Amino acid sequence: MWRKFKSKFIGDKLFYRRVLSLAVPMIIQNAITSFVSFLDNIMVGQIGTEQMSGVAIVNQLMFVFNICIFGGVSGAGIFGTQFYGKGDYEGQKYAFRFKLYTSALISAVALCLLSFCNTQLISLYLNDTGSVGDITLALNYGKEYLAIMIIGLVPFALSQTYISSIRETGQTFVPMLAGIVAVITNLILDYALIFGVGDIIPSMGVAGAAIATVVARFIECGIVLLWTHRNKERNPYIIGAYKSFGIPGRICKDILIKGTPLMLNEMFWASGMTVIVQCYAVRGLEVVAAQNISSTITNLFNIVYLQLGGCISIVVGQFLGAGKLEEAKDADNKMIFFSVGCCVVMAAFMMVIGRYFPSIYNTEESIRELARVFIAISASVMPLCAFSHCTYFTLRSGGKTVITFLFDSVFTWVVMIPFAFFLSRHTTLPIYLVFFLVQFTESIKVCIGFFMVKSGAWVQNIVSE
Repeated sequence: MWRKFKSKFIGDKLFYRRVLSLAVPMIIQNAITSFVSFLDNIMVGQIGTEQMSGVAIVNQLMFVFNICIFGGVSGAGIFGTQFYGKGDYEGQKYAFRFKLYTSALISAVALCLLSFCNTQLISLYLNDTGSVGDITLALNYGKEYLAIMIIGLVPFALSQTYISSIRETGQTFVPMLAGIVAVITNLILDYALIFGVGDIIPSMGVAGAAIATVVARFIECGIVLLWTHRNKERNPYIIGAYKSFGIPGRICKDILIKGTPLMLNEMFWASGMTVIVQCYAVRGLEVVAAQNISSTITNLFNIVYLQLGGCISIVVGQFLGAGKLEEAKDADNKMIFFSVGCCVVMAAFMMVIGRYFPSIYNTEESIRELARVFIAISASVMPLCAFSHCTYFTLRSGGKTVITFLFDSVFTWVVMIPFAFFLSRHTTLPIYLVFFLVQFTESIKVCIGFFMVKSGAWVQNIVSE
């Protein structure tokens, strides 16, 4: 029994060496990014509840943009990964061009919405039913922060287009290095611009936090672009990428058919998450502040399963592109087991640390206590999220983008959002119980995902011709 279990779910040293060589740089990069966001959040949290809430709301809107960009490049990325596994660098080049077009379109739409509808969007999360904070102040701080943050939309979109293509080739060190430089810059500027430095740099508060983030995004973009174009032998898809902007009709059609559901999935899933947050927010500004504290530490711990899931799309996608279907299934089983196992450990650490983390914030004790409960709930559901996340990337690696759309976005909008809406607005349940019930709908996705992965319907080569 043990031998059969080990053969199916536990790999050898070579397997884990390959997985970790991909995952560790990605985890480090995202850990540093999340840690700086973590420190940035704490710094803003030292100014006051209204400032922290205004910034948290804007970051929720920026989250939607970031995920839309991720979805936009991921649709073509499925093909880019399999083209690379096949050794077809021309095909990967066309996938890269498609990403450029998609990122440009998403950025243009986001710039228009965030520039002209900023007040309406931020106000969706502000409700005066609570007993803590001034929602007018929170709105003003949010608008001040957003006015600067939109400057960083284009460099972020461009850098993600390049980073996704670099990772398709199995190179994760350079994106990690660019991320490290960017976040260190962000951290230094955060402290200097938020609090000021003597008579040299004035205290700028939330505006200083936004400026630091935008500068960091330009730096990350510059490093990634410069390295890619100076190392064409390691990035053969970039040779001649800008000599023409054409994409063969057949490839464009295939990417649109497979990639559009994925892009729409990311967009609807991200917007769905913001709607759920808005459902919680109707219970007052203290809930917005508490969830901001909770999500800050949750995002830091979630990076392990998020990046291990991303590795599935690389490793399994390359096997599928090379026609090694049995190897793809075997690698997928082992990577899912590894990811969930890691997250059980991470959840335990988060549960312990989460008891003390909210005390760092300069806010009311009621907000800190609510944040502690949110953190404990988020830690409890983390292993379930790890499994469903791996399921999502498994299905995606085989081009099953319509199924991933149903699995992710449709589930969010049909199950989670109506449930959160009803519980938050039409019951008197305490907000922590509402949060618990909504979060643990993830168990339904786990059951569905288990049977979809087990069926093997995702095991297919989509670039065989």
